Formats: sequence, C-alpha cells, structure tokens
Amino acid sequence: MKIHEYQGKELLRKFGVEVPQGFLAHTPAEARKYATELGGTVVIKAQIHAGGRGKGGGVKLAHSAEEAERIASEIVGMTLVTHQTGPDGKEVGKVLVEEGLEIERELYLGIVLDRTTSQLVFMASTEGGVEIEKVAAETPEKILKEYIDPSVGLQAFQARKLAFGLGLQGEQVKNALKFFAALYKAYVESDCSMAEINPLVVTRDGRVLALDAKISFDDNALYRHKDFYDLRDLDEEEPLEVEASKYDLNYIKLDGEVGCMVNGAGLAMATMDMIHIAGSEPANFLDVGGGASAETVKNGFKIILSDENVKGILINIFGGIVRCDRVAKGVIEAASTMDIGVPVVVRLEGTNAEEAARLLEESDISFEVGRTFHEAAQKVAAAVGR
Repeated sequence: MKIHEYQGKELLRKFGVEVPQGFLAHTPAEARKYATELGGTVVIKAQIHAGGRGKGGGVKLAHSAEEAERIASEIVGMTLVTHQTGPDGKEVGKVLVEEGLEIERELYLGIVLDRTTSQLVFMASTEGGVEIEKVAAETPEKILKEYIDPSVGLQAFQARKLAFGLGLQGEQVKNALKFFAALYKAYVESDCSMAEINPLVVTRDGRVLALDAKISFDDNALYRHKDFYDLRDLDEEEPLEVEASKYDLNYIKLDGEVGCMVNGAGLAMATMDMIHIAGSEPANFLDVGGGASAETVKNGFKIILSDENVKGILINIFGGIVRCDRVAKGVIEAASTMDIGVPVVVRLEGTNAEEAARLLEESDISFEVGRTFHEAAQKVAAAVGR
C-alpha cells in the first residue's frame, strides 16, 4: 500500500527521522496561511502517488505568502503528468507547504527487501534527485549497499560506512548516523516494503533531512497496523484495482488487450509472458487464488470486462488442490449469467483436466479450449487479432 509524501513524513517523524516542517493544504487560502506561519521561502509540493512531480510542474518555490497562494491555485486541481502517471496524469487535490532549506548537498537513501538474500538492504548514493534506476544503469559504481542481518539489525559500523561513502564529515556524520538508525527502525516496525528518501539533503549547518519520502507498506502485514488503512487514498489508485480488492482478487491493470484469469501468481506471470510470445499483450494480472468458484470467476469476468481495451480473455487454471472439472463448471455457470461479448479461451490442466475439457466443449457457451499452455496463448492472440 502506497501513501502520500506528507503521510510518510508524519510517520517518519514519529520515529525520530528528521524532516522539514510542513503543513497539508487543500486550498490556496490554506497554503497562504501556512506559508505565513512558516515565514520566508516555502516549497509548494503536489501530493500524488507518483514521482517526477518537479519535472511536471508540481513542485515550486514561493518567496512570499502571496506567491504561495498563487502557486497553490495553479497546482491544486491541475492534471499532473509525470513519467510515473502515464499520459493521462493525475488530478492534484492537495499540496504540502514546506519550509525552504539552505541545501548544501542532495543524496539518495533507500531501504528495500532483497529477496535473493532474504535481507533488507540499505542503498545510498551521492546522486540525489535522480531516479535510482537511472543511476544503476549509467553509473552503478555510485550505489553503495549494506545488507542487514535480520537477527542483529543495522550495525553502527554499517551506518558509518554509508556516511563515509557519501562523503559526509564532522557533524554531518553524527546526524546521518542518527537518521539511518531512525529510518531503519521506522521501516521494520511499520512493516514497510520500501522507504525511499530522494533526495536526502545535507544543509549548510550540517543537518540531515528527508526532503522527500516515498513509503509503501507490505499488504500482508497490514493486519498488524489497522490504523494504516486510514492512510489509504482510493482516489490515487486504479479504480478497477480498488474494485477487485472488494472481492479479494489480486488484480493489476496493464496496457494490453488480452484479459487474464489465472490461479497463482507464478502461473499468472508465465501466462502474461506466453501471451507476449504469441504476439499479443496482457491487459491485466489477475490471480483468483487457490479456488475458482463460479462466484470468483464471475467477479473476475466483471473486473476484466470493465477494461474497455480487453478484446479477448484467457482463463488458465492449474488444478492442484482444486479439481479442474469443478473449475469448468464454475466457468460455465458464471458465463451463462452474463454477456461476455469477447472471445474466451480456457486452458485447464491438472486433476480431472480431461473431464473439464469435455464439459467446456459440450456446454452451450462459446469457448475455445486450449489443450496446452502454448496453444491457449496462440488461440487467444489469434482471436484478438481477428
């Protein structure tokens, strides 16, 4: 689950991570009020779930309260387009009014889980303000990494290595060590999946602060943090993904034309790859889970068909615990109650797969049956092409 910058900073502040003073404003008048309270130069920052806001015109300096009000009136209500929003952009509903800082250096700092080592990894770079993917591609030697043993946590010597590697000195090092330790504590105790501080800034008086904060939580751990649900902004999420979550479906919208209904994340990923190999593109990731009842399949159809780009559907189910013939009956029952309107290819493999294929072929519903994974992908790609 993603949260806004201002929410991330409020969370970090509770753990002792130093962040600039700021206030959330929903109107230009509020922006003027908070700019007056902060005094001097302030920064007006659009609050959307996307990076690249500055390049898109969503982050601007204001040197007076009057200018803050004018800038806020330009940003609030605008459709902000960045490399992460896509061409349609996102409408800005609020801004963060934050104190201006005398910045000496901009750095990068992030924590993520490295699944290959089953450890958290601190990543730091002197290239602050630049996407870490670009740094990794062009100058990978500028990325410092410290892997954290989960049994002992972040060690002082590791924090010092990062600080010295970033070229910090004197009071800067002391403040950075405090910052690193607090950020690690916030990450672990909040069950984060990512904490990215870009840029991490060093001011002229030696302070180390999070000028930006991108925080996301592990959805599987949210049951331990009931209060985090209040941080969710549904306006920032894909409407179909929000709707799918109501039915406990794992759905992610993509840009293709073949709707996918699959059980199991690994099989879903392989299905999307096979569709691409067959010459088409997936319109979504949809994992219906271990059981594919008629109700589950019906809800899956509903979500997939809500995407106007879908021109065909591939149902690819492996019957391990669940029997394929029961899945087939569920597909037939669901399809008989709704107008699907696009070609549907079904491939069922596993327990009672032959019985499932017979049921589908003998039904009154117009299905194409794929006997193999590759054949199913070819059939749906051909149907979409037609």
